[in-house]
Amino acid sequence: MITRRKLVLAALAASLASGITGLGQAAYAAEGAADYPNQPINLVVGFAPGGATDIVARLVADKLGKALGQPVIVENKPGGGSNIAADRVVRAAPDGYTLLVETIANATNMSIYKNLNYDTSKDLVHIVHFMSSPSVFVVNPKIPAKTMAEFIALAKSQPGKLTFASSGTGGSPHLAGEMLKIRAGIDMLHIPYKGASPALTDVVAGVVDSGFKTSLGAMPQIQNGQLRALAVATTKRLDDIPDVPTMAEAGIPDFEVVSWNGLAAPAGTPDAIVQKLNREVNEILKMPDVRDRLLSLGAEPIGGSSEEYTRYVESEIKKWGEVVKTAGISID
Repeated sequence: MITRRKLVLAALAASLASGITGLGQAAYAAEGAADYPNQPINLVVGFAPGGATDIVARLVADKLGKALGQPVIVENKPGGGSNIAADRVVRAAPDGYTLLVETIANATNMSIYKNLNYDTSKDLVHIVHFMSSPSVFVVNPKIPAKTMAEFIALAKSQPGKLTFASSGTGGSPHLAGEMLKIRAGIDMLHIPYKGASPALTDVVAGVVDSGFKTSLGAMPQIQNGQLRALAVATTKRLDDIPDVPTMAEAGIPDFEVVSWNGLAAPAGTPDAIVQKLNREVNEILKMPDVRDRLLSLGAEPIGGSSEEYTRYVESEIKKWGEVVKTAGISID
């Protein structure tokens, strides 16, 4: 009886201690969040300065720094399709002071790279969706096709002859081209470049026949006639080019390709910090000057909850994983 009583008392003591420890940890996390931020925040971007992701990052960083009362410093870590930047962030302390501007690359890389050092689903907490920029399928004006149907017919009549440019193997323009090949039943030759800018330049010059370009990057060339837009890879037409049909209207249903970015932190970051950042960024995305700037770049402000953004990232990982598997794309 005594032994049994001692065991019961010991169990109760252990349970109480566990509860106190849990409360202590929760209190510590809450206290840290209440004091957050009390030092500069690093916002890591996986691409070089001047690109679309960098432009959006600096726009948000400036506003976020003013809202939080601490500098938000953009840190460019280009290379590996944003893998270098992501690896930098997932290895950082989960305290809200090292954040990632994640992009569609962090979703597609899950399937493309054989030896990825991080897991987008497990090693990052997805805070808020910044923006979305629809892709547009464009051709050099020398290509005789005026519609997607004509382009597909032309490609089928010349298997493997027509070319499409991308910003690099495994990037969203490459995967969009592969998805077009699969859905339309055509064969085109992929020409990878080291970045979106040289890829765009060579389609304009006629060195390459076609490619998927973001509305953010290619709108000036479309509007001045240097490129011919055949379809937009989104569910609705774009206001800047209202005469260009969607892929679905052009005869290829369920074809959506958008470049996107948002804010992420290392897994384990206190929820109070995640929610604070989510609230602040949502307010920033509602600011008229921010919305006008993004819309002028061909990008749509998104916002929303952390849970909504997480579901979106997971859906992108799944969608592009299927394309990568079908196309047989792999990078060591």
